[in-house]
Amino acid sequence: MKEKKIVPRKLAGFWELDPEKEYVFEYVLDKIKDVFYKHAFLPLDTPVMELSDVLLAKSGGDLDKEIYRFEKGSTDACLRYDFTVPLARYVAMKEGELTFPFKRFQIGKVYRGERPQKGRYREFYQCDADIIGFEKLSLVADAECISLYDDIFSNLGLKCNVEISSRKILFGLIQDLKKEDKFNSIASALDKFEKIGDIVTNELLKEIDLSEKERSVLLEYIKICGNFSTIKSKLEKLSKNEMFLQGICELEQIDKHLRNMNVENYFYNMAIIRGHNYYTSCVFEVFLEGMRNLGAMGGGGRYDNLAEYFTEKKLPGVGMSIGISRLFDVLVQNNLIAVDVDKKSKASIIPLGDNLDHCLNLCSKLRADSVACEVLFEDKSFKSKLKDANRSNVPFVIIVGDDEVSTKKYTVKNMQTGEQNQLTYEEILNVLR
Repeated sequence: MKEKKIVPRKLAGFWELDPEKEYVFEYVLDKIKDVFYKHAFLPLDTPVMELSDVLLAKSGGDLDKEIYRFEKGSTDACLRYDFTVPLARYVAMKEGELTFPFKRFQIGKVYRGERPQKGRYREFYQCDADIIGFEKLSLVADAECISLYDDIFSNLGLKCNVEISSRKILFGLIQDLKKEDKFNSIASALDKFEKIGDIVTNELLKEIDLSEKERSVLLEYIKICGNFSTIKSKLEKLSKNEMFLQGICELEQIDKHLRNMNVENYFYNMAIIRGHNYYTSCVFEVFLEGMRNLGAMGGGGRYDNLAEYFTEKKLPGVGMSIGISRLFDVLVQNNLIAVDVDKKSKASIIPLGDNLDHCLNLCSKLRADSVACEVLFEDKSFKSKLKDANRSNVPFVIIVGDDEVSTKKYTVKNMQTGEQNQLTYEEILNVLR
């Protein structure tokens, strides 16, 4: 009885790229890594799986439902859903060995068991960079993380805008209204403002039991945006609360640092709240210039104590993040980056007759001279091999027959123009480079 074949299929929401797109994706990663290294961030790679009691230390609510959790014998483990908790665990374990401020970046896959939809996956690449201090951390770190966006998108040939706000300012305002016990509910309602508008936001605030005057103050606040001098003059009219004024002062210092770093593509928008409650002060999100309707490509902010669940030591930090899978989808779908940025292979070598050994030796020499190439070694006709080379979009074909072996001059065909020339090895190197 013939065995029934399994239908090949992929789990929904898990990322998979064809080789051509994967090549471009790796190009994007290299461009991002170049910027991190330029800013003196070091790479870190934490395990894909963490012990459940470690990974779930700061989770809760809906997030718990999205976590992939496994038991193997006596081991209870989870797939990481972001890099924040693994970083906290790492820093708490290595605190005595690290030099602070500790600057690290991490790029890798994370997992969330949510409903797959456009732009949202169950497995996706995350890209984080964080600066961790010991007991204290200068506001220069906030400005540095913001400046990374400017350099990264510029390195990709794109322009971006970073929109900056402060949860400390918001908390001070809510404290002034004597509603600090409702901070999370208010912040959650205001975080939806740009999607739902004035009327619905007002209704949400009304449901939280805020008076008309309180709602009016918060709606006035959430609409404040512009350069620093503009937002400062508007904010100072709303409150004299100490924390509120301290938040404004912090943004002023960050603004000064950004100007000294020659960062230009940023402004202040009080509608930037960020959903994660561990952010305590400066927060920011990044958008492609002229394409804000596509949504934020990343975000981050300041947190008071990264590793509070694992150590008594205070480890304040600031971090930035890019959802690379989502960014890459946007770049490809909107033709913002070419799928064939560069050709992986520069040449295909086709042996004629009994010259495979010579072709393998020639290929080895070219690779040693940093030329990407391959030998089409399968037992096919010359015409079929030429078609294979054409389908792979290789720019050149090197044909090696008896005459080429004896004269050491090889037939090189330009696959775009069809032009053929007899070239020495050194001339081939010049052409392929």
